[in-house]
Amino acid sequence: MVRDGRTVLSNVIASQIDIHAEYGGVVPEIASRKHLESVSVVVEQALSDAGVEVGALDGIAVTQGPGLAGALLVGISAAKGLSLGRGLPLIGVNHIEGHLLAVFLETPVAFPFIALAVSGGHSHLYRVDGVGRYTTLGQTVDDAAGEAFDKVAKLIGLPYPGGVAIDRLAATGDPRAIKFPRPLLNDGSYNFSFSGLKTAVLTHVNKFPESKGAGVNDLAASFQAAVCEVLTKKTAAAVAATGIKRLVVAGGVACNSALRSHMARFAAEQGVELSIPSPGLCSDNAAMIAVPGDFYLEAGINSGFDLDALPVWPLDRLASRLKEAF
Repeated sequence: MVRDGRTVLSNVIASQIDIHAEYGGVVPEIASRKHLESVSVVVEQALSDAGVEVGALDGIAVTQGPGLAGALLVGISAAKGLSLGRGLPLIGVNHIEGHLLAVFLETPVAFPFIALAVSGGHSHLYRVDGVGRYTTLGQTVDDAAGEAFDKVAKLIGLPYPGGVAIDRLAATGDPRAIKFPRPLLNDGSYNFSFSGLKTAVLTHVNKFPESKGAGVNDLAASFQAAVCEVLTKKTAAAVAATGIKRLVVAGGVACNSALRSHMARFAAEQGVELSIPSPGLCSDNAAMIAVPGDFYLEAGINSGFDLDALPVWPLDRLASRLKEAF
């Protein structure tokens, strides 16, 4: 529950980490079922925590995509029911847009800014000129950074979610112990690729099995350092090319302590205004969806009841929504 797209009144999260940890990753069918079991309870808890009655709501924002179709449809169906039953306007929000604007719940950032959205499914660089006005500068061509973290963690016997486990081990490892490749680092683009890095870890483990045992901290630190260097240097290149000295880093991987450190060091050296949401707002949450949702509702941009899940939904397409409204 968010007031005026800026103040969090409640932010209830029903985590499924323990459930999916048994399988080493998210199982779509299980995720959908657990969403269905939790959605009504979460809505009631959010209202209770905020001390707000349903009748006092101005509108409902719901994640329309991108993401797992089944899980998206559960949320959309619940939002439609509440909207129809209470006569409230409804707006479908892009999940990644929510991540990019989550920082506004803590610190206002002036437009334009450069944004790095880095998560299990995304490693994208954007130029953000306003709400709904996004230009893709670069993106992953294969595995996203978060996906690479999870796959490497599974490869070396660490529990899900892998990013958290690797970050913890890396804290006591030597990031220079193993020289892993930095894919696409000097190709002149703003694109990312982490599939080859994942393969390099597999090759190293096969050649040096002991690296999964006594040397696992060094392996974790070295892998993490490679990912963070690529993310930071690609982002730095985009900042330099555009001349925009404001940077937002968002998404689940933005919780990573090494990435936050790399970005802070770069920002301090180059005089860049860096904004990274607190960890609770980096991971998936409802409050971040309310930020763009509030803007669109205030602008009179609503979704109809034909609103459907969009498992694939590039941010660039949102510009048409604004053109139709204004």
